[in-house]
Amino acid sequence: MKHKAVQSRRDFLKAGSTLFGAACLAPTIVPSSVFGANAPSNRINVSLIGMGLISGGHFKNMLSRKDVFVHSVCDVDRNKLDNAVSQANNHYGQKSASGSFNGTKGYHEYEEICDNPDVDAVMVLTPDHWHTMISLAAIRNGKDVYCQKPMTLTIAEGRLLSDACKQYGAIFQVGSQQRSEPAFRKAAEIVRNGWIGEIETVYAHLGSFAPPTSLEEQPVPEHLDYDRWLGPTPYYPYNKERVKGNYGGGWRRFWEYGARKNGDWGAHHFDIIQWAMGMDDSGPVKFVPKGFDGHDYQTHYYANGTKVLRNHPTTDGQMIEFIGTKGRVQVSRGNRLGTSPYNLKTDVIGPDGIHLYQTNGHEQNWIDCIRSRKQPICPAEIGHRTATICQLSGIAERLGRTIHWDPVKEEILNDAAAARWFDRPRRAPYVL
Repeated sequence: MKHKAVQSRRDFLKAGSTLFGAACLAPTIVPSSVFGANAPSNRINVSLIGMGLISGGHFKNMLSRKDVFVHSVCDVDRNKLDNAVSQANNHYGQKSASGSFNGTKGYHEYEEICDNPDVDAVMVLTPDHWHTMISLAAIRNGKDVYCQKPMTLTIAEGRLLSDACKQYGAIFQVGSQQRSEPAFRKAAEIVRNGWIGEIETVYAHLGSFAPPTSLEEQPVPEHLDYDRWLGPTPYYPYNKERVKGNYGGGWRRFWEYGARKNGDWGAHHFDIIQWAMGMDDSGPVKFVPKGFDGHDYQTHYYANGTKVLRNHPTTDGQMIEFIGTKGRVQVSRGNRLGTSPYNLKTDVIGPDGIHLYQTNGHEQNWIDCIRSRKQPICPAEIGHRTATICQLSGIAERLGRTIHWDPVKEEILNDAAAARWFDRPRRAPYVL
């Protein structure tokens, strides 16, 4: 199914012909909102899949929008699902004449949402191991997708998902929202325009998780479909620490569901580094784990010799620092930007300089592109290239040796054991 503009997805004229006839006879009794830009026929019906910790900001954003209707929500935890449905209906009820509303529905299985022709777009807010399966189902059913970072669990999934977006014409935005923040864009533009010379070293602060650990089995709560939460990953007995969303760990500390810190903050910072280096269609060529071959920090290298070090102490505690032959740039969230020379942060890029994609917000950009059918700031191919760095870093860390990578052929070189991690087995029946 090819994607179309929102207005052509639902045949409003056919469904509303009676209303239109009444409007012609007595236009004063029909609210102007029926035919405006935010009329029901023009709103984007969005479904959110995964109502855990990361969903909070997205949920509030979608509910607050006049041009979006939260059509449905989905989760394998009945308590989270019921709470989200209640929040949405209470929100819309407060704005209705009757004071009540029950139009937002809750689903246990994402397939029901992806198969629903009334749904225009889907936000995939699950743990990493579910991103690809849900996104593919949505794309193949004509939906546009906003997918949390990192885009995929494996390199093979990334190539599959990026190719599917091209085949079906999907508007796909990866949740690497730092691209939509002014300080990160300016830092990337400073680097891209050569204002600090050739980039020699980049520092990225990712933090750390406690190591994965064995957990005692606990009874599965009645409100949780634990088998479906595990999905395609290996079976492990239930423990609440394994499934909870927690910025200090939770499911993210386990290799089965992601790439640990490389897939957590790494997915954000590696993405900005790729952008600044002009490598959105490529990537590094060598990945070295901490403590191997004289490396005190986990490091990856680009073909031109630029090296990226994780968790090296950066000046002023900034998240990312670019060090060039003529200066340096430091950048963090909260619009924190530092440069040396100092004037670089305020210098204006001329009309002949490199100006990077600018948005009015990451989710706004996705919604705008759903309407215009233009590519968003972080489409699937870019998300795939960044996720590949996360995954290769994880492979090097797990195997404890250097991984050599060909970003053109997308192959791990001269290491058959490492190459097996290009993809992972999937537990039946959760197969692609």
